[in-house]
Amino acid sequence: MGTAAEVVVRVRRRDADEVVECPWPVASTDLLSAAAPWRVFRWYGGQKHYSGTYWSVTIRDHVIYESRLELTRLLFADFDRSVHGIVAQPFMLQTELEGKVRKHIPDYLLLSDRGPVIVDVKPLHRLSKPEVAFTFNWTRQAVESRGWQYEIWSEPPPAKLENIRFLAGYRRDWLFSTTVLEELRGVDLDGVPLGRAAACLPGHPEPQVRATIHHLLWKQSLVTQLDTPLSPSHTLRKAA
Repeated sequence: MGTAAEVVVRVRRRDADEVVECPWPVASTDLLSAAAPWRVFRWYGGQKHYSGTYWSVTIRDHVIYESRLELTRLLFADFDRSVHGIVAQPFMLQTELEGKVRKHIPDYLLLSDRGPVIVDVKPLHRLSKPEVAFTFNWTRQAVESRGWQYEIWSEPPPAKLENIRFLAGYRRDWLFSTTVLEELRGVDLDGVPLGRAAACLPGHPEPQVRATIHHLLWKQSLVTQLDTPLSPSHTLRKAA
């Protein structure tokens, strides 16, 4: 690929009905993080992809996705404490390679403590297709030329996905009693099995305490092993 300066970026602004175009190396994170999704979603009978919106606690707003695999990436991003911004279809990159104009719209921009992360979501079985590999290769070069991270996301480990999907049901903080949360934070649950933890506050119903513990696991105030299906024998640990 040519130099990064030969790549241009187009962004649809949320705050104005316009498309901004500029050289990729000078596109600011402020511009990209305020982008509206590049494509307009359409729903129709027989469509191949499952589209929808996911309410993200990270940005306290809805984020669009065009497939169930994209939804899994949103779940993992929302669970990641280092991520503080999520933008769907943030921009279109364009360059000229091998005598042809090439265009690509990444799936997500994650703003994180480790810097911007550009994410493309693609099933594992499609990564070997020449056209996919070609597009992802020049996109990676453009992204990494700025010192940013580029990620290709495929199917995650099933057990970890199911655990995070389950805990995501407890992500909405306003549904939980501040009294129970404060009392739980005052209890030493380090080393306690998940199945016994709900009995630690006898003054409150166990289902309420159990749900609040799941909320603390989502927030990662408490942690446990997520590589195997959650069970009563899982040991709780305080976050490092």
